[in-house]
Amino acid sequence: MISKNQHPMKLAMVSIFVEDPAKAFKYYTNTLGFLEVMFSPENYIAIIKSPLGTDPTTILLEPTEPNGIQVARDYKKKLYEMGIPVISFSAQDIHETTRELKNKGVVFKKDPVKTDYGFEAVFDDDNGNYIQLLQMD
Repeated sequence: MISKNQHPMKLAMVSIFVEDPAKAFKYYTNTLGFLEVMFSPENYIAIIKSPLGTDPTTILLEPTEPNGIQVARDYKKKLYEMGIPVISFSAQDIHETTRELKNKGVVFKKDPVKTDYGFEAVFDDDNGNYIQLLQMD
């Protein structure tokens, strides 16, 4: 419960580090089905959102190249080497979503498996990141 003295906040935007925002934008919209919010490739700006629901949360496809911040490049590279997903997306039917994405050429590092909290799968976003796909019980 929020007290009268608190000032609650809502998630507005998250970032995913990508090497090429234009390539990532095409992949996230054409392959994964996200919607364009803003796309200015000449300025290395690509912002997308989920096509589901009314949640206004957006994702900034944050460039690490050219002239990106070295620590961001190192962080992204190390997470990928360790096989750690950078973000989690949810699916109503993870098995059907996995089939659809595989038919579009998405490469899965981990097919759906049962977990204590539901099902999870992990795929490569074709821009140096692993994405976790979840279906919660």
